[in-house]
Amino acid sequence: MTVSLRGGFNQQSGCLVINFTGQLDAYSEKQFTTFINDVLDLNQLSVVIDLSNIDFIDSSGLGAMVQAVKKCTQSKRAFNVVGNPRVVQTIKLVRLEEFLHLSPDLNTAISKLSA
Repeated sequence: MTVSLRGGFNQQSGCLVINFTGQLDAYSEKQFTTFINDVLDLNQLSVVIDLSNIDFIDSSGLGAMVQAVKKCTQSKRAFNVVGNPRVVQTIKLVRLEEFLHLSPDLNTAISKLSA
């Protein structure tokens, strides 16, 4: 990963939580996509993509998110996305909140998937 984006993952309540810190933009979207694909290849758990620690997201980052969601859909796994107010505002601006299954917080996202 670049200095501008760091990722990690863990398992919570039977879900795979993938979290990122930094900026999701044209400079980091390739690293984001590679990291997501590598983590998704590890197992078939439902996925929460946690963007609550992302400082900035641009159209390239949104495109990478769409590709990540398409990969989840193709592999028939449930998913949710969580973001901070800035990320949520950007996602809503381009009307992707339903497509990305946007949840207000991590606990809500996990409970939706583990129910």
